[in-house]
Amino acid sequence: MNALNATIDAGNNLLWGWLLIYLLIGTGLYFTVRTGAAQFRYFGQAWRTILGSRSGGSGGGITSFQAFATGLASRVGTGNIAGVAIAISLGGPGAVFWMWVTALVGMSSALIEATLAQAFKVRDGERGFRGGPAYYIRQGLGQGWLGQLFAVFLILAFGLVFNAVQSNSIAASMQQAFGLSPAVVGAALVLLTAPIIFGGIRRVARVAELVVPFMALAYLLIALYVVFTHLGQVPDMLLGIVRSAFGLESAVGGAAGFAVQQALMMGVKRGLFSNEAGMGSAPNAAAAASVNHPVQQGLVQMVGVFVDTIIVCTCTAAIILLSPLPRDADLSGVQLTQAALESHVGGWGGAFLAGAIFLFAFTSIIGNYAYAEGNVQFLTRHRWVLNAFRALLLGMVLFGALAEVPTVWNMADLSMGLMAVTNIVALLLLSPLAFRLLRDYDRARRAGQADPIFDRRADPELDRRLPREVWGAGEGVSATD
Repeated sequence: MNALNATIDAGNNLLWGWLLIYLLIGTGLYFTVRTGAAQFRYFGQAWRTILGSRSGGSGGGITSFQAFATGLASRVGTGNIAGVAIAISLGGPGAVFWMWVTALVGMSSALIEATLAQAFKVRDGERGFRGGPAYYIRQGLGQGWLGQLFAVFLILAFGLVFNAVQSNSIAASMQQAFGLSPAVVGAALVLLTAPIIFGGIRRVARVAELVVPFMALAYLLIALYVVFTHLGQVPDMLLGIVRSAFGLESAVGGAAGFAVQQALMMGVKRGLFSNEAGMGSAPNAAAAASVNHPVQQGLVQMVGVFVDTIIVCTCTAAIILLSPLPRDADLSGVQLTQAALESHVGGWGGAFLAGAIFLFAFTSIIGNYAYAEGNVQFLTRHRWVLNAFRALLLGMVLFGALAEVPTVWNMADLSMGLMAVTNIVALLLLSPLAFRLLRDYDRARRAGQADPIFDRRADPELDRRLPREVWGAGEGVSATD
């Protein structure tokens, strides 16, 4: 185990020693400029698309709302509760600021990756569509080996390691709140997860559509209660976040520089784990949707980044930073958030948060599975391989409930770093196609189309590059083909 931890730490030091910081923030800024800040221009339109797509999708795919809910189910999880607490305890309040920055620029990365996932998606028999980075790397770049490598990284991260993180947090919160044995909690999670994942992507989408809105609303209500009962302290909290982000509350010189470095590192790292913008996970859900234009689902998926980090993570930060707990309290992760909530609302807060963590993390497990399933099928269509993977996933759920917290989180950082590097390189290489698709969407909107329909014939370059299996030989309509 010591050798394993040493290897994982070495990999994390290599990936997170500014490499991914520059890649994530720099790529997000580049996409923001090249798209004319589309994440802000089309923010309202994206919400209207989500709310207007509740009815069943045509063309065999799931609806935009179901794809949004599936993506949100994976995004909103342990990272929003335990991850934020870890970021604050290790990076200070300033880490929250850098989580915001990561999300706001990352929304443009989410737009690009989900648009490409839609553009290069493939038919999945009678079940609809599937796709994601592995598919647009293979078809868009013509690099099948790199697509396979990404698929392996995603299966490792989302199919195995991230699910161990989720079950680890559920078990820890249940043990603290109710005294339940981690082994019992792990076994119960396996029994609850098995019938859902063996039901396939459509069942995952239906479960996510029902559970995620309720889960998010319940958590937001309790957080809003905390904010409104401490309204006078909110300005000081926000000022403290900004000051801490730039080392203005630390000692001068090296100490201030180290504080900024820690805040930036933890903010970006935990922000990526939480909102997944640029990591290449949410495009797997985006590709499954049936829409009239690839950009439409890109806009929908970028809203998931906003909801996850700007709303849900900020709620957790407020619960912690507005609490009377001393900043040097020997608490981190789930325990810190539970103690903070109990200080606001009393002893029942710990039990409430245990239930919230269960809902957040459990829907993340099934959302993670949806991503991994598509990538297993990318590598092989043998049914026995998929069933073997499902069994291994259930084993990791049990392992996570019993494992030590640092080992599980370090494994998560390494696996998501490998995914992110591979995906960001592909996004940068394929971004000219995504920009062309966005310009086509912009032209249609300026022409008065409320719901633009993609016509590949309008752009010879797109017509030449995009697959005809889904978008047709000229009609360019996936939802009504």
